[in-house]
Amino acid sequence: MSTSLVGVTGGEVVVAALAAHGVEVVLGIPGTHNLTVFDALRRYGVRVVATTHEQGAGYAADGFARTSGRPGVAVVTSGPAVFNAATAVAQAYSDSSPFLLVSPGMPREHVVGGPGTGYLHEARDQHGVMALVAEASLRPTTHQGIADAVAEAWSLMTQGRPRPVHLEVPLDLLEERGDAEIRTAATVPEPEIDSAAIPAAAEALAGAEKVVLVAGGGSAGAAREVSEVAELLGALVVTSINGTGVVPGDHPLGVGSRLGTHAARAAVAEADVLLVVGSELAQSDLFVGPFAPHRVVRLDVDPRMADVNVACDVLVVGRAERTLPALRDELVRRGAEPRPASSWAQQVRAAAAAETAASGERWLPWVAALQSALDDDAVLATDNAMCVYYGVVPNLVVRRPSSLHFPTGFGTLGFTVPVAIGAALAAPGRQVVGVSGDGGLLFTATELATAAAERLPIAVVVFDNSGYGEIRHEMVDRGEEPVAVSAPPRDLVLLARSLGAHGVRVEEPESLTAELIAARTRTGPTVVVVPEPPREG
Repeated sequence: MSTSLVGVTGGEVVVAALAAHGVEVVLGIPGTHNLTVFDALRRYGVRVVATTHEQGAGYAADGFARTSGRPGVAVVTSGPAVFNAATAVAQAYSDSSPFLLVSPGMPREHVVGGPGTGYLHEARDQHGVMALVAEASLRPTTHQGIADAVAEAWSLMTQGRPRPVHLEVPLDLLEERGDAEIRTAATVPEPEIDSAAIPAAAEALAGAEKVVLVAGGGSAGAAREVSEVAELLGALVVTSINGTGVVPGDHPLGVGSRLGTHAARAAVAEADVLLVVGSELAQSDLFVGPFAPHRVVRLDVDPRMADVNVACDVLVVGRAERTLPALRDELVRRGAEPRPASSWAQQVRAAAAAETAASGERWLPWVAALQSALDDDAVLATDNAMCVYYGVVPNLVVRRPSSLHFPTGFGTLGFTVPVAIGAALAAPGRQVVGVSGDGGLLFTATELATAAAERLPIAVVVFDNSGYGEIRHEMVDRGEEPVAVSAPPRDLVLLARSLGAHGVRVEEPESLTAELIAARTRTGPTVVVVPEPPREG
């Protein structure tokens, strides 16, 4: 099915193509060069959520994608706006999250990489830069090219490994009138799974007494099948941070998001087979160093992952939604039946839990308070902060996949508030709670004003240690004098209130629970500040 547009601006072609692909909301900021796009968004009934910064728009689009499973969209202007959003694009690339960044580019006759003309928002090579940051940067030069580029972007974001795409439309083309045929991205049949790969994987696994299954973000769409395969193998299931909730940590075979424990590393070394589903086994997950497995079976949509961080013996290429059911059926055909958790599995679970309880001890009462306030399907937007990777991630029980969002790999700061906004836009009926440190919050705190303007009842818990606590600790541990990591006292409650949020400071975990429950009744965001004294020693 297609729609013909005659005598319309390039900006309208952009919006018509987005609408044809089901886009109902975009994040962004209007500027001199993209006004025709914003005019068309209004006329096509697409909801526009204006953020305070382009990086916030990008993170929010990423949060929308992670929560909904559909590409998010951010629209910004050229030059500095694109580069402001580039950090969000790089983070989404690292975490295999699909969002489309739409921006103008320099006019078609403009010389790229020249000496510079002083044109407004001119960059030396905006398109070239973004081609290195995103999965692709598409630059159409005709009205039909715009329509085709949106469809191409959708294919890139939704088929194979999902990643962000940049669409750059020359600003003169955005204003120029012309014709286009709007078509949606074609559905491309997925490649057949290698007929020998599934039997080879089953052969490697069927006779194993001890199996560790690592469930990454790529397994989120096949959570039920992950559990079924694990139960047939009696396999311990450890999730990456992006795989949190694929198998809950309180499942008899679930270890939770504890890949970075010595217990998990020792279990992998002891296991007969390591089964990796949709994970690169990233450094940001493996705090205590790389795994040294005896044998590796890997299921991944990206064939390039075959030997990333561990060399695999058997590789099955395809989405987990297809490969896991095939593996399950092959195991059953070979006579496999569900196995109870072995004593070994119970010991590993207990050891990993004890390890993360020790490293996250100072946050455990707060994690318990958070747990008691959360719905089973709550969405958590988190940041790179000690309270998150020592406290929340390994110790909170999450029971739904794609419900805990954390900036792994690229490791940005300022993720929490805008990602919570994107999550709330994607799932308006679900509880959305953010967890951040004070340092990360201040990167994008102004997006609280966006949440207030949109009347989003998100709650953000901020652990305030007056600076960059983790880096302060690293300096001390290296025997160095801490520098540039401590901040003078600042009133984060007052800051939150000034941006239209409800702000409150709590001293006890019980008060945190009460405030998170109350946040759901408010029209607009709530910020709960938890004072956190510096680490001793």
